[in-house]
Amino acid sequence: MKKKVLYPLLENAINKEDVRIGINVIKSKYLTMSKITRKFEKYFAKYFDVKYAVMVNSGSSANLLSVFVAKYAYKLKKGDEVIIPSLCWSTSLWPIIQAGLKPIFVDVNLNDFNASLSQIYSKINSKTKAILLVHVLGTSLKIDELKKNIKKKNILIIEDTCESLGSKYNNKFLGTFGNFGTFSFYYSHQITSGEGGMIVTNSKRNYNLLKIMRAHGWDRDLNNKKNTQFNFINMGFNLRPLEVSAAIGHNQLKRLKLFSSVRAKNREKIINSLKAHPNWKNQYYFVIPDKKLKPSWFGLPFLLTKKYVKYKGTLINNLNKNGIETRPIISGNFLNQKASKIHNLNPKAVKFPIANYIEKAGFFIGLHTKNISPKMLSKLTKTLLKF
Repeated sequence: MKKKVLYPLLENAINKEDVRIGINVIKSKYLTMSKITRKFEKYFAKYFDVKYAVMVNSGSSANLLSVFVAKYAYKLKKGDEVIIPSLCWSTSLWPIIQAGLKPIFVDVNLNDFNASLSQIYSKINSKTKAILLVHVLGTSLKIDELKKNIKKKNILIIEDTCESLGSKYNNKFLGTFGNFGTFSFYYSHQITSGEGGMIVTNSKRNYNLLKIMRAHGWDRDLNNKKNTQFNFINMGFNLRPLEVSAAIGHNQLKRLKLFSSVRAKNREKIINSLKAHPNWKNQYYFVIPDKKLKPSWFGLPFLLTKKYVKYKGTLINNLNKNGIETRPIISGNFLNQKASKIHNLNPKAVKFPIANYIEKAGFFIGLHTKNISPKMLSKLTKTLLKF
């Protein structure tokens, strides 16, 4: 019999109003992308203080579409290089390869799990055309410093913000620093519409290309009354969202500040409870956000200190047996994944020691959008300190 999950990655964040709105859309029988999607896109753009937002069917699709639009808008050629952290999700990486570009991997920082700035700078050369950042679990590197240092190098920035919706750096939303910012509304993320994603940009050219390539390469979404035929003016995909996803996502975004506040308080309670427990012996290292960063936490990552790394397997098994869901930090060092070897992504067998350590010593648990109960806090604390 499957063990009951007592502490999932996220408890159900869908409320009665979300359900009512979703049912109303279904009753209307207008299910495919239409007025509600456009309304959500405008609201999202205004909320994040950008000019344009384009909704798609997932955060993965947001990454895919952003990379392909970047390729066409900025005339990137086969073999042009895109820097990406070795600690990444699969669909942060695959669009680079699918577009015929070359991923150049860098190691990450131990303090925030984001790409190392010094490694990024060391990899930049005449072939470098873009940097794809992955904002990990609500955190970020010093993105203002990065922008300043590459300003004259004509290098694009794509921000994968799928895990960090709502986080701010220097009072500016992550995802709005680069040429493209991508977001996800998957079930366990900061807000959810079940599935769904968004891309933001401040370029009208990019915006129009995003709309064209989102739907078959068709020009129908350009609002040009002259285009009444089936005009296909570029290559494209079918990455359109459903109206019901847009309706629920729109309603959830209105509660993002509340969700983020509760998650942050729960994080603080869990860490403080661990450190106050008599069994606390500095078993874990916790992320320390940059002073300029106001995180919108996705999960609570744990990094075992060196003395305790050997107990990770036993610990994870014990957490699972007690109904506490865990996940790796993203997918660990992606170059250790089987798919990486199949596609020969690291032919020179470059070492990424920090990403490897995070994979070996790290995991995370959920941060819920409802206040954690004293009983659950006690259960978590005892289980996390039982090796």
